[in-house]
Amino acid sequence: MGGTHLKRDAELSSALRGELVEGLRAAGELTDPRWRRAFADVPRELFVPAYYVGVVGGYQRFSGDDPDPLRHESWLVGVYADEPLGTHVRDGELVSSSSQPSLMAKMLAALNVQDGHTVLEIGTGTGYNAALLAHRLGDDKVTTVDLDPEITGPARAHLAEAGFHPEVVTGDGTYGCPWRAPFDRILATCAIARVPPAWLAQTRPDGLVLAPLATGLIALRVRDATHAEGRFLRTPAYFVPLRGAAPAPVPRVRGLPFRLLQSDRFRFLLALTAGVLDPGDAHQLWRGLGRPGRERYGVSVAGDAQWAWVDHPDGPYRWPLGAAGPRGAGVSPGAA
Repeated sequence: MGGTHLKRDAELSSALRGELVEGLRAAGELTDPRWRRAFADVPRELFVPAYYVGVVGGYQRFSGDDPDPLRHESWLVGVYADEPLGTHVRDGELVSSSSQPSLMAKMLAALNVQDGHTVLEIGTGTGYNAALLAHRLGDDKVTTVDLDPEITGPARAHLAEAGFHPEVVTGDGTYGCPWRAPFDRILATCAIARVPPAWLAQTRPDGLVLAPLATGLIALRVRDATHAEGRFLRTPAYFVPLRGAAPAPVPRVRGLPFRLLQSDRFRFLLALTAGVLDPGDAHQLWRGLGRPGRERYGVSVAGDAQWAWVDHPDGPYRWPLGAAGPRGAGVSPGAA
């Protein structure tokens, strides 16, 4: 009976992986056949033996060891839905998750890895993303770090079960992984308020740092150990904050109409200017610029200075990144 159960799981898993890959390809993702093979070959269920779905009053747990056949099948089907899956809940708070596959595909494509590249992943999560990277580049080219041994321990086991053995490090991702540096690419799967200096110092010149920031994804081209610059991708991105780093300023929304807060584009600007711009000033700026999307914004790092900008890093609209400032502070050429 157990063998029949495992065989049925394997057949369903293979079919679901094929459907996921085909769905992502049809949506314009996974244009690189090497990433298609990675998503098709790596069984996600090994990395998500259980997950949590938000319900009224808390979370409902779905598990692969559920003895009920229908609930077991629901777990496996859910594993391959194009949805983020909460994997660790502590004291009622979600502390780790497996990202939405389509967003993972976008991020991996934007990372633009080439054969021989080394990658540092900040935020191990389940280990699934590290497995995709190891499938594409090889175990020895991938390092993944997370602060919590309750996350890195199971992730290491999941990776081994799937046949992958990248370097899994328990530590504060804010400081990168200096003994494995330098890296060609750094990929963060947790949100930051400012770019940690160690990440640039551990990236080779002309390397890339890709990280969630202010509900977007910033792709920074690294010039040297203290200088980097880049634009946001078009896509929205919502991630659990990087633990151990300073928290991002919280946007103020009081006094703003609900209709305005429904605009994802405006909420992005609110998050990016939190602690620096008054919400009313942010709204005026947003309207004056023609309600820009994320791709018109960018970030520059020069030594200790970090600033966000619209259209051009030296243009008239820029402000300090991730730093609290006086309410109503203006945006000006000197803001950075």
